[in-house]
Amino acid sequence: MTEERAREAEALAVAAARLPGDTVGAYVPFGTEPGSASLLDQLLDQGKQVLLPIVPDEPGPLGWAVYEGPSSLGPGRLRGLLEPTGRRLGPDTLGTADLVLIPALAVDDEGVRLGRGAGYYDRSLSFAAPGTALIAVVRDAELVRALPAEPHDVRMTGVLTPGHGLVPRPVG
Repeated sequence: MTEERAREAEALAVAAARLPGDTVGAYVPFGTEPGSASLLDQLLDQGKQVLLPIVPDEPGPLGWAVYEGPSSLGPGRLRGLLEPTGRRLGPDTLGTADLVLIPALAVDDEGVRLGRGAGYYDRSLSFAAPGTALIAVVRDAELVRALPAEPHDVRMTGVLTPGHGLVPRPVG
């Protein structure tokens, strides 16, 4: 991890630790996704329950499992992806989360999120309870004016960046 990415990851961890909620849907950064395992550990240190995604064998909604620290992670289905090794929970488990942190390549002023294109999160976020904070996590330069949107895209209620912290998005 470069020095700049390490600074960004620490800023994101500090900002995420300030977010309200007892149960947080989160993710283990994969490839160049922003964040770090220290963000997950800070949430745990605050007594929050952290749910991490499990990529299904076939395209569909994500499964979930509880994160219990770095030793609870193992290789996932996708090469290089770490997933929790504990008991697998179904997609509807996301309905217990007070907020969900979602990796993104970019997010626009209207809350449109650009993901990696596999659609796992778009198929999964419908399981979140109404009113759940859906927070995309991006680098500062990935917060953009406008992105193309598809009818199935789930809008984000906020964006978390290293330099700006939590930036609310319009709802509706």
